[in-house]
Amino acid sequence: MFESADSPAPRSLQPLLHDVVICVDAPAFAASPRDGQLRGAHVQGFYDHDRRLLHTLCLLLNDREPEPIGVQSLSPHQVRFTAVLRDPRDRTDDPTMIVERVRTAGMGETISLRNVGTRERRLRVELAAATDLADIADVKRGLRRAPVPCTGSRGGVGLEWRSASGHAELRTTASVTGPTVADGPEGGTLTWSPVVLRPGDSWQVTVTIAGRAVPEPPGHPIRPGDPTPWSEPFVETDDRRLRDLVAWGLRDLDALRLADPLGGTDGGAEDQFIAAGCPWYLTLFGRDSLWSARMLLPLGTDLARGTLWALARRQGKEHDVFREEAPGRILHELRPATALHGNGMLLPSHYYGSVDATPLFVTLLVEAWQWGLPDAEVDALLPYAERAMRWVLERTGEDTDGLLRYNPPRPDGLRHQSWKDSEDAVRDAEGRRIEPPLALCEVQGYAYEAANGLAELLQHRNRPDEAQQLLNWATALKKRFADLFWLPSADGPAARYVAIAVGHGPTPVSGPASNMGQLLSTGILDEDGCRDVAAWLAHPQFNSGWGLRSRSAAVPGFNPLSYHGGSVWTHDTAIAMGGLCATGHHREAQALLHGLLDAATHFGYRMPELYAGDARSNGSPAPLAYPAACRPQGWSAASGVAVLAALLGLRPDTARRTLAARPAMRVPIKVRGLVLAGRPLTVEVTEDGGCSVPELPEGWRYVTG
Repeated sequence: MFESADSPAPRSLQPLLHDVVICVDAPAFAASPRDGQLRGAHVQGFYDHDRRLLHTLCLLLNDREPEPIGVQSLSPHQVRFTAVLRDPRDRTDDPTMIVERVRTAGMGETISLRNVGTRERRLRVELAAATDLADIADVKRGLRRAPVPCTGSRGGVGLEWRSASGHAELRTTASVTGPTVADGPEGGTLTWSPVVLRPGDSWQVTVTIAGRAVPEPPGHPIRPGDPTPWSEPFVETDDRRLRDLVAWGLRDLDALRLADPLGGTDGGAEDQFIAAGCPWYLTLFGRDSLWSARMLLPLGTDLARGTLWALARRQGKEHDVFREEAPGRILHELRPATALHGNGMLLPSHYYGSVDATPLFVTLLVEAWQWGLPDAEVDALLPYAERAMRWVLERTGEDTDGLLRYNPPRPDGLRHQSWKDSEDAVRDAEGRRIEPPLALCEVQGYAYEAANGLAELLQHRNRPDEAQQLLNWATALKKRFADLFWLPSADGPAARYVAIAVGHGPTPVSGPASNMGQLLSTGILDEDGCRDVAAWLAHPQFNSGWGLRSRSAAVPGFNPLSYHGGSVWTHDTAIAMGGLCATGHHREAQALLHGLLDAATHFGYRMPELYAGDARSNGSPAPLAYPAACRPQGWSAASGVAVLAALLGLRPDTARRTLAARPAMRVPIKVRGLVLAGRPLTVEVTEDGGCSVPELPEGWRYVTG
């Protein structure tokens, strides 16, 4: 039933992140233990552009480490560590020396010492630094690289490291004389001695850390110079959880912004997008960046525009087996260089191994058009969307069942190529791993939605014949889906469920999974199908009480701490909730909503990529973050806005210049700072479920329901 118990060859283990303090200012971040001391272990260090610049930065005062007493996040990109240095000669148990380290992603840190005692203190302040200049892929694999030799920097106030793959430099400025510098093959130290602090005195040193990969990767994302490409909404509601989830998510998204260096060359706005997540995926990811931009469309179309252009410039042009590139295919991920990843994967810098990014690209353009993306931008991006749709049509045309499948062409690429992409992402009802080729259910929904949306756009561009061809294709796909994907259930909450995937044969993969929740908003399900899926999502097999489990708890192989086999994914819950609202299943949507919002309170509203799918009960402990989850993570941070939009039920129609609303809850809520067609929008829902929109862009009108 399950895999053999024979022990495989030992391998390095991916570092855990559940207790790591991360501050991020993309493409830079710092990862620290809770005491702030970087000791070269696990993921610890300062990073920039997927390169670890420093893994050790350890502070000693009179040859002792300060004792940590607290850590505080000052912003997504800055954190403060506070410690004390106690002295046995003091006549009080109160700390008399306070040590503060304010660490800032992309810059370094400031170390401050304050003598709050009643006698003079003489200190030897020592800062030890070292690095391996490792690539983030090696760090993620748990590999330890040899230290890079260190030399004193020019001017004698810092340290330098150089290797064939990278360069790093640490420089200091202090409120007193410069340090004594010692360097060597294992690292270097900076020493200030003596530092004399009378009662009430303070001393401070600023450490600046900079570096880069060698050679610098061309066209790799950069730190944005322009402001955030979305509006800041003001949410008035009695539910503080919802307000804070939106607000904190937008702060994290601000820190995860990146810009395409190949864009904005005509003096226009930067093409910005959201990195997938920190620390492992701080770069352009087709699927993740598209979903984040899609979730933020109610706040304006600029992020969608930037994301679409960043991916359009890298759209596949030729057939290449190693990159898995094909004409029209949308990029999966962008890295500085080809690198080995976990589980024996060798991925190129430009990797196209996803089956879902391509139809999602089409849908984002269509939905951005509906939200008022200017016609000039829509028309410029339309050829890329058509090429993407052509890839979908060609791929399904080559399939014997007419489905959109993935079948990796090489063994060292990604085995599973949708959002559930772990090694054991697809299991059947017996818990057995199911291998490709596979047609995942939600991917067929993405393709159906893309074809219908593009058809509407082409119809509006006076191309009715091409539009009709897409509609005919979508209709045929919907019928094939209905024939192939439904499986009976003898004891579930509904008499049938949607298979997670269909293999060759075609054989549906048994065992309910959360993938079917992402079908609700695509239109590929009829009314009865939506009702059956809604019943499953609300059932305790899936609704853990904290959110939507990725796999039913009633089948073998369920594991609440499995990456895709029972954990709760923030974005998956938000997407399913949005689909439930859109199809009128408001009771089921509210059950997922309250679980997600309650979970957010335990995570300080910085939602992890995923968290444990343990069942909630009276008195049960708070949910646990998946130990290696990214946090912050793009589509998790964007989920707050997605939830807000689902509750308001907004549906713009740019062709008819109408905005419809179907509020999902009879709860008073007012949201200012939304954006439609480039103009500010306010939406208010009353206690009886009524909705009003005081002002609309010129030529637009509001319609109910």
